[in-house]
Amino acid sequence: MHGTPHVVSDVMTRDVAVVGRDTAFKDVVRILQERKVSALPVVDGGRRVLGVVSEADLLPKEEFRDSDPDRYTQLRRLTDLAKAGSITAGELMTSPAVTVRADATLAQAARIMARSRVKRLPVVGDTDRLEGVVSRADLLKVFLRKDEEIAEEIRREVVAYLFPAPESAVRVSVHDGVVTLGGRVRDTSLVPVAARLARAVEGVVDVRFELDGRA
Repeated sequence: MHGTPHVVSDVMTRDVAVVGRDTAFKDVVRILQERKVSALPVVDGGRRVLGVVSEADLLPKEEFRDSDPDRYTQLRRLTDLAKAGSITAGELMTSPAVTVRADATLAQAARIMARSRVKRLPVVGDTDRLEGVVSRADLLKVFLRKDEEIAEEIRREVVAYLFPAPESAVRVSVHDGVVTLGGRVRDTSLVPVAARLARAVEGVVDVRFELDGRA
């Protein structure tokens, strides 16, 4: 089976705004505003990712601007207080950066985002050089696939593989990403396998069955 999954390089943004370690605080803010993004990769001269500087890294500067934190706050928020006194991207950035490989599947990228609680991931290639950025919105693009495209892939990659004719007669229909498998199957033990494989097809929202089993 080879139709899916798609990989990060299929959906990532390639035109990426970056900053260097010595980029000044105000320049970081300006680039974030101009590019309408919430975070920027920090790279070296070879475009290898050193870290990521985000809006969250910049906010302590404003939060602690006119306050004198008490001893408890100082101990509890050492990192934020350090960022409040930072003036360059290298001092502000979160490092090491959480990255994803360009050839990672979209499911792998989604798991990394969820685990790390980030909205965007720098995408790196074989030499760890920056190739792009993938966001939550990019990962959701797969749900814009046409229903018939999804149905054809499931017929080819799942039904023909698990339920070859003439022993079985399985119909595939897709509406708004919801797959329905209907008809007759010879071996009902394969139904859970079909569900797992169909749900793994990019763009599938859910899988339903209207099958008649026959021993």
